[in-house]
Amino acid sequence: MGIIWWIVIITAISGIGGTGLGGFVGAILRRDSKKVVSLLLSFAAGVMMAVVCFDLIPESIMPEGADKPISFWFIIIGVLLGYGVIYLLNYLIDKTTNHEIEHIDESHPKTADDLDELIHSDHYKEHKENRQTGKFYELFIAGVVMACAIALHNLPEGMVIGASYAGQSETVFAGSGLILAVVIGLHNIPEGMAVSVPLITGGMSKTKAVLLTGLSGAPTVIGAVIGYSLGLISPIWLALSLAFASGAMLYVVFGELIPEAILMWRSKLPAFFILIGTLVGLVLVEV
Repeated sequence: MGIIWWIVIITAISGIGGTGLGGFVGAILRRDSKKVVSLLLSFAAGVMMAVVCFDLIPESIMPEGADKPISFWFIIIGVLLGYGVIYLLNYLIDKTTNHEIEHIDESHPKTADDLDELIHSDHYKEHKENRQTGKFYELFIAGVVMACAIALHNLPEGMVIGASYAGQSETVFAGSGLILAVVIGLHNIPEGMAVSVPLITGGMSKTKAVLLTGLSGAPTVIGAVIGYSLGLISPIWLALSLAFASGAMLYVVFGELIPEAILMWRSKLPAFFILIGTLVGLVLVEV
């Protein structure tokens, strides 16, 4: 089996499997899972940061096949481009989904500093008790919109995995490509929960909601093929792909994972797990 097919399989497990697992967790939600999710996100953030700083950026400066180092300014532009693309996608997601529940009040603050709020399960009990059909419909639509937004968001994340594989000569079962596939899969779990809970609350069966949630991760595979293909064109394209991947992951780390983890559990432990994840990532990169 060629390397591209292994990349497709690995990315499918990360994208479809990660969001699908999140959808399944959302379907059987345990409301006391905030601390576990917080530590999981913290650890993933640390690993991802280590891979970016100790592998992707150094590799983008001196990509495989290049005769001399790539200009620092070129790398900086690539990093800013990757960061900006993910930022804009997240901005569009927030703008589209933050207003879908009209009954936000002092009991339902318009924030995502709590796992129940992040995945909309804080509304589930009220909807279930009141059986307000209109509100159920709003949540269902919110779930569909979120699924489409997450699908779009997963495309550049797949490019990150593909670009990482293009920049390594190791087997597909080693190196930064596999590490990023794993941590992106972990990052996709709460995103999958954010899709499935409003769908289920809106009346969709749990099975269909989990399947739709898993499908929202499918663009990750497309992104991986694009990122891998671009990285093979030339050393300069490989450098740009790796720099773009670095910027995208830095936004995921500092704009999503760390804020969500710390706000979900206001404790010192998330910061400690970020450190542990960083050290584990360094070991994985260097070993």
